[in-house]
Amino acid sequence: MPFVKQQKNSAYYSRYQVKYRRRREGRTDYQARKKLTSQAKDKYNAPKYRLVVRFSNRYVLVQIISAKIQGDAVLTQASSKELPRYGIKHGLGNWTAAYATGLLCARRALTLLGLADKYEGVTEPDGTMTETEPLGDDEPRPFKCFLDVGLKRTSTGARVFGALKGASDGGIFIPHSEKRFPGYDPETKELDSDVLSGYIRGSHVAEFMESLEEEDDERFKKHFASYLADEVGSEDLEEIYENAFTAIREDPSFQPSDKAKDWKSESKKYKATKLTYQQRKQKIADKIAAFQAGQNEA
Repeated sequence: MPFVKQQKNSAYYSRYQVKYRRRREGRTDYQARKKLTSQAKDKYNAPKYRLVVRFSNRYVLVQIISAKIQGDAVLTQASSKELPRYGIKHGLGNWTAAYATGLLCARRALTLLGLADKYEGVTEPDGTMTETEPLGDDEPRPFKCFLDVGLKRTSTGARVFGALKGASDGGIFIPHSEKRFPGYDPETKELDSDVLSGYIRGSHVAEFMESLEEEDDERFKKHFASYLADEVGSEDLEEIYENAFTAIREDPSFQPSDKAKDWKSESKKYKATKLTYQQRKQKIADKIAAFQAGQNEA
């Protein structure tokens, strides 16, 4: 058959529909969003929650969100910016920080809902697969939500699954499997719990610190400068993370940061005040007088 060029005639353009703005910007996968937000009609208007995990260059943000007609409503949230309060001051964007942020968000949500005492989750994570199960007929069912990864690639060992594991160990029921956790072997189809446990406790970071110190001491001092400034070594990381997990469970409440400055008054210093008509007229006259004075001197 000969090549036939497709012609976009007026009928095509009259039926063309512009895509949503966030689709044009490449920021939202609406096919995935529809599946995550659509709720069955027999749920009696019960909100369908999702665990939204997002990453910046330095931090991790975990939110529990439900969709409403007016827009998305955030039940609670946690950021890795809060982890220094629990003793984790470095590496706020790695896998273990994502786990701690997910754990903090889960404990904060269950405390808000009054389920923290009933569903404690996994207090001593050992890398095994455990899911939150209902306690009984007379007890409230576990809080359920679904993982929302956004546009993040769901490769095996990705940090987004660290937040998932943290929230799951925190007592939230999130349907998932072991196939995307670090340590899963696709050939044997088994999960190495020791590898996953090492990622939870930051052993992979400690091993990288030790190997880099042996291979390239100059790069090690540059890469882990903030660690060395606080005298944090590879042998201290596991204890720091374990203590942080315990501290998160003891007090997951949100505490706003201290505002050292009154930013409202600070911003007013640089805000241009609106001049009246007489002031603007006088300002122009002053400029003309200054220009004429300069001409006369010349």
